[in-house]
Amino acid sequence: MMKQLLEIAKKAAVEAGVEILRIYNDPIQDFGIEKKADNSPLTLADKAAHLCIMRHLQDTGIPVLSEEGRHLPYEERRSWKRLWVVDPLDGTKEFIKKNGEFTVNIALVEDGSPVLGVIYIPVTGILYYGIVGEGAWKEEPLSKERTIEALPIERKRGEDRFVVVASRSHMSPETEAYVEEIRRLHPNVQLISSGSSIKICLVAEGVADAYPRFAPTMEWDTAAGDAIARAAGKRVVNAQDSSPLIYNKEDLHNPWFLVE
Repeated sequence: MMKQLLEIAKKAAVEAGVEILRIYNDPIQDFGIEKKADNSPLTLADKAAHLCIMRHLQDTGIPVLSEEGRHLPYEERRSWKRLWVVDPLDGTKEFIKKNGEFTVNIALVEDGSPVLGVIYIPVTGILYYGIVGEGAWKEEPLSKERTIEALPIERKRGEDRFVVVASRSHMSPETEAYVEEIRRLHPNVQLISSGSSIKICLVAEGVADAYPRFAPTMEWDTAAGDAIARAAGKRVVNAQDSSPLIYNKEDLHNPWFLVE
């Protein structure tokens, strides 16, 4: 059953990516940019991707919590033991800047924990996905899928480089303080920037060692990446107490977190 749900989510993500690129690559398109209540941007691509994903997920009979959908009150959501958590276009600011660093995020959450995740990068055609307890994979155009594996601790010993990935659009003073602390612990710290949920994927596949996020995020920003990271043997934890992130909360904001 889980494999079937994964295939549905993968197809939904890729087809949503097609809709996004149709708007992204239109030379006369102004993206129809609007401002949401929290002052974050909303574009025609966000809306088109949401509708595409909903068409695929509705037949699963599993309720959907989407950034661009209707957010039901917690009194109704609290009874959902299983739900899809979706960000149809994660990294809308990067989309508007046209730097390619935006994704489609689809996660399946059970009892507050992400168990399946799909992240698609439309511009590159790269697809990350995973099922917790079964593994995580990365597919690239014209190449076979390969398993994403956490690097064993033994393979890191003796290396003097520690790679931290940070947000391109949301670098906070607290994140800068974290990087400075890492520099005191490691002789050679490399800082790389990226947009959207790509940052979590970079840690999941071992390209980066840590991703600190000490700035506001929502559950749909992280659920898919959290599932992929867990499936790859990594952790996405509350920065204060190292507990796993919880989903479908009354307040849909995430705490500050660390991917490692």
